[in-house]
Amino acid sequence: MESTVNYIKEKIKDFQPEIGIILGSGLGDFADGFESIIIPYNDIPGFEKSNVQGHKGQLVFAQINGKKVVMMQGRYHFYEGYSMQTVTFPVKVMKKLGVKTLIITNAAGAVTPEFTPGDLMLITDHINFMGTNPLIGKNDETLGTRFPDMSEVYSKELIQKAEAIAQKLNINYQKGVYAATTGPSYETPSEVKMFRMLGANAVGMSTAPEAIVANYCGLKILGISCLTNYAAGVSETPLNHQEVIDTANRVKESFKNLLSEILKSI
Repeated sequence: MESTVNYIKEKIKDFQPEIGIILGSGLGDFADGFESIIIPYNDIPGFEKSNVQGHKGQLVFAQINGKKVVMMQGRYHFYEGYSMQTVTFPVKVMKKLGVKTLIITNAAGAVTPEFTPGDLMLITDHINFMGTNPLIGKNDETLGTRFPDMSEVYSKELIQKAEAIAQKLNINYQKGVYAATTGPSYETPSEVKMFRMLGANAVGMSTAPEAIVANYCGLKILGISCLTNYAAGVSETPLNHQEVIDTANRVKESFKNLLSEILKSI
């Protein structure tokens, strides 16, 4: 951790990020076009390579709407074979760099039939169905308490701000609960039916680990899912990752506008 943070600080000099953003599948374009400092994951001690299509695998430091931001263009996934500690390590690094607020984005499948692919969903809560927890193991008291409260992982204040901005920009949005599974196989129709019965509105293969650790680190969290497809059984269409990328590309301008205005309001 110390060598990672020192390496990054050496690269960014006196730039101290206050907001972190994790950009999910197909949403990484948001980090392009700014005057920025870019550090590939491969160059950072303690970081691993991101191998998923739609994930560039680099940290981007930029000033956006007056806010100093660090963006992850691509994340690590548990299904890639990385440990939960590796998946969530960048969140701990952001905390050590001075980040106070974390925006976590992802591509997800709609579990609720009334939701439409292309909608953005503000995450109100999550169900961790990944069978493990990133906080298992020795606790680092410099980051957080052994038994963190999870009553309000996703900030109600930030959700209200994002909702008001989405309405102002006429962006189709939903609010709902995100269910996290390990992947990489998509869920079966029976599993999706189960998630609906449990109260989930969308399902994906990320976000919960990062949110758990960010909450543990005392960060304010906003979660946004890009609903790129219907989950299995909600429609008759077979699922594939290209559909995820294509839908994310279709709505990326709305996503960029929403994110940009949210940054301005924080």
